[in-house]
Amino acid sequence: MSAASRSAATPTAGAPGRPDGRVRVELGRLPAPGALYRRALLGVLPGTGRRRGQDVPEVELTVGGVTVDPGHLADYDRVCGFRLADRLPATYLHVLGFPLALRLMTVPEFPIPLTGVVHVANRITVHRPVDAGETVDFRTYAENLRPHERGRQLDVVLVGSIAGEEVWRGVSTYLGKGRSAGGGPRRDRGDRPAPPAASAQWRVTPRVGTDYARVSGDHNPIHTSRLGARLFGFPGPIAHGMWSKARCLAALEGRLPEAYTVDVAFKLPVPLPSTVAFSAGGTGTEWDFALHSARDGRPHLVGTIR
Repeated sequence: MSAASRSAATPTAGAPGRPDGRVRVELGRLPAPGALYRRALLGVLPGTGRRRGQDVPEVELTVGGVTVDPGHLADYDRVCGFRLADRLPATYLHVLGFPLALRLMTVPEFPIPLTGVVHVANRITVHRPVDAGETVDFRTYAENLRPHERGRQLDVVLVGSIAGEEVWRGVSTYLGKGRSAGGGPRRDRGDRPAPPAASAQWRVTPRVGTDYARVSGDHNPIHTSRLGARLFGFPGPIAHGMWSKARCLAALEGRLPEAYTVDVAFKLPVPLPSTVAFSAGGTGTEWDFALHSARDGRPHLVGTIR
């Protein structure tokens, strides 16, 4: 990861007894994503598995003084289609703080294994624009573990603050496939509505998976390896959901308000390679947008901006 904190390197645990019941653990720097993924992959080898927690871990991880590497920001902008600018895209802070969230998802008590986890939804709230020269403090925690028809899902919350003021909040909903404890809501099996008229088409090559993994730190093998994808039930590599969201926001760049919430649901995966169709309609302060297969109209992503 090309952004690092400037505080001490030794983790320290905060005192229990917070109103939310979580113990705060302050890290001295952002973790290295590669090491965390290696740990997660070793955990699925035969004889190395461990019993998962039955609830979300009662911990909140924090890291302070995270700065932006201009070269990394420019690389991210290129991969996702944003214009080069000092103002951070809404999705960039997700990438900037992702190693902290990844560290949370690899603690022994986390109830869903990281390998093979599916990102099914993401909501980002931008309270105000953030510039590349500003220093960000992050905190992350998990909540709302609940049954799903295909397993269990939960929310990982990542909050970015500057000088004590919350400026950005992301909520990622992850699904862990397996037997559901309580059934959960079932998807609508009815006829699929016709996709809206497309305003653009994008060719998504396998390089999107490897390039986005490099700039985001998300090296889940379902995005970068045919063998890795097949091990977790996919016929081939699929695009990162957060790349799809970022690419849609890049298409609306310059037309978004200063503060907003962008909410997306990730539907069917985007195979690598494939061609996708983007559609959007709005008034300038409210937008609805979607990403579909250009070949057969299957939905990949639906989103709103409010």
